Amino acid sequence: MADPKGFLNHGREVAETRPVGERVKDWNEVYVPGSLLPIISKQASRCMDCGIPFCHNGCPLGNLIPEWNDYAYREDWSAAQERLHATNNFPEFTGRLCPAPCESACVLGINQPAVTIKNVEVSIIDKAWDANDVKPQAPERLSGKTVAVIGSGPAGLAAAQQLTRAGHTVAVYERADRIGGLLRYGIPEFKMEKRHINRRIEQMRAEGTKFRTGVEIGRDIDAAKLRKRYDAVVVAAGATVSRDLPVPGRELNGIHFAMEYLPLANKVQEGDYVQPPLTAEGKHVVVIGGGDTGADCVGTAHRQGAASVTQLEIMPRPGEERATGQPWPTFPMLYKVTSAHEEGGERVYSVSTTHFEGDEDGNVQFLHLVEVEFVDGKLTQKPGTERKIPAQLVTLAMGFTGTDQENGLVSQFGLDLDERGNVARDAEFQTNVPGVFVAGDAGRGQSLIVWAIAEGRSAARGVDRFLTGASDLPAPIRPTDRALTV
Repeated sequence: MADPKGFLNHGREVAETRPVGERVKDWNEVYVPGSLLPIISKQASRCMDCGIPFCHNGCPLGNLIPEWNDYAYREDWSAAQERLHATNNFPEFTGRLCPAPCESACVLGINQPAVTIKNVEVSIIDKAWDANDVKPQAPERLSGKTVAVIGSGPAGLAAAQQLTRAGHTVAVYERADRIGGLLRYGIPEFKMEKRHINRRIEQMRAEGTKFRTGVEIGRDIDAAKLRKRYDAVVVAAGATVSRDLPVPGRELNGIHFAMEYLPLANKVQEGDYVQPPLTAEGKHVVVIGGGDTGADCVGTAHRQGAASVTQLEIMPRPGEERATGQPWPTFPMLYKVTSAHEEGGERVYSVSTTHFEGDEDGNVQFLHLVEVEFVDGKLTQKPGTERKIPAQLVTLAMGFTGTDQENGLVSQFGLDLDERGNVARDAEFQTNVPGVFVAGDAGRGQSLIVWAIAEGRSAARGVDRFLTGASDLPAPIRPTDRALTV
């Protein structure tokens, strides 16, 4: 193990964030550059190398956490990154964006603050990139088989990289103008700068993966024809259909899905716009939805100069300690204060939107809400609690309901759906159509980035076995494992 007394000698320390007044004026990542360097070895030493490392159970990828913690403690960064990459294609993504179910399952977390697994992870991979220790891994020989991957989010990229390294010729199709899926256009720059995506794409290109942007399967290319062109297809198109809010006034101008609002801010950072076509500047902003996407809208609105920001959540405020029904090592629903929440705004819990009110020009001006409570297990409005709040820009961040079925992808392939409306698949991640596989949110439903990468890796093994009859590629999960889907 690392230091047998590390967890006794050192308390938990995390990356330092830049002052709020400084970071809301730019779009750089919120953390102080280099703030982890002086502390990361000591933090890694807090890992107890448990006889049964429950952090492995908490991580869908099965990351070898005690092993790379030990290497980080000893400052053997090359060995640490090798162990990290053994189970995770993109640790710089998960180290910045994953909610860290591994930390919730950390044995030390039973009665002390858990090991800072995410901080150690991101430190290892950032050091590896700085040391030019992340190299392309081109296959020694080609199989002669071809694979199309639909979607370039974390699931699609993970599947593509695994299959390319197995020797197959892989082309990734992305309907947006740039590769990355929600990593590119859903995650704000202040959470993850897009340079991290760009250098992974260059690594994958060097390995042999081909990329086709601006091509939507189902509209630009018939899905059935694509199946005939390739030996196998991986559908990793995500769960991109946003959940709507069908209340009176929804048609007013100024009410948008989060995924209409966030990509435009990212396109400014890409240089496509000087100012976004949709901005919060000078407006009273209301974000409906208390999850991570809602927090992304909050942070974006702060940087655009909103007059006020209010985030609404229909559920009660979570507690700051584990609920009795969410014991260790499960992933608990806790009250979180993200970097965006540190920057200001108001969070309102246990409220439901009743209707929107607009001006004579059809622009939203107010949101009417009412407090709700659970009565006999059902959310019920509390009489006499109705009120309205100013709302000149409203973003709907209430999650996603499934993969896009209007573009023809599902129908043209002839894919079956499961009871939840996701693309159905078997234990090898194969759909009802032979040679067509599904990974990530398209088959799982809205979930976490760490699950997306794990699914991409698992689907890749299914494809490899389909094409060659056997596979040495790892498969960390099975599609029947739906734990931690949030």
